[in-house]
Amino acid sequence: METRQQGLLDSEPLTEVDEEMVSDVDLNNTMTDEEREEILSELTKLEEEISTLRQVLASKEKHHSELKAKLGITQLSELKQNFNKSWYDMQTSTAYKKTSETLSTAGQKTSAAFTTLGTAISRKFGDMRNSPSFKSFEEKVESTVSNIKQTKVGSQGGGGSFEEVLSSAAHASGQETPSNNMSESSDHERSC
Repeated sequence: METRQQGLLDSEPLTEVDEEMVSDVDLNNTMTDEEREEILSELTKLEEEISTLRQVLASKEKHHSELKAKLGITQLSELKQNFNKSWYDMQTSTAYKKTSETLSTAGQKTSAAFTTLGTAISRKFGDMRNSPSFKSFEEKVESTVSNIKQTKVGSQGGGGSFEEVLSSAAHASGQETPSNNMSESSDHERSC
């Protein structure tokens, strides 16, 4: 078997250990003292420029705030303006328009469904009111009320509780009390 020597042209990638070894190499050894001083000088100049730029920026921001104050532009008004712009942008977006249209359509369909339901319920109540059972019940209630009025007027303060007057009116007309009639008529409707 032939042993293969590892060389510079290995096909294997570098591992983390290899990368760390490369980063530990001191590049300063390849620099001359002149180059090092030049780089340090340039670094110092950059730091001074950065400091100056920070001072200029702070001064410009202060001037910016003063101008806004003179115009009466507050942070609150800026916030409102930004909010209004964002709201407008959202409302003009395609997603918002599609969602709005969908909700509008759903609302219209729901409204139509409730209208149909209301119409059906009204028709059912109308049918029920025109039914013979309801008319019979209505006539009995009217008759009972009429009898109560006559009894009350006839006795002219003769006394008695409402239940007694109602009972005597029912017996006088040969009818049962309205509560009994209601249960009978509902039993009649259920059997139909």
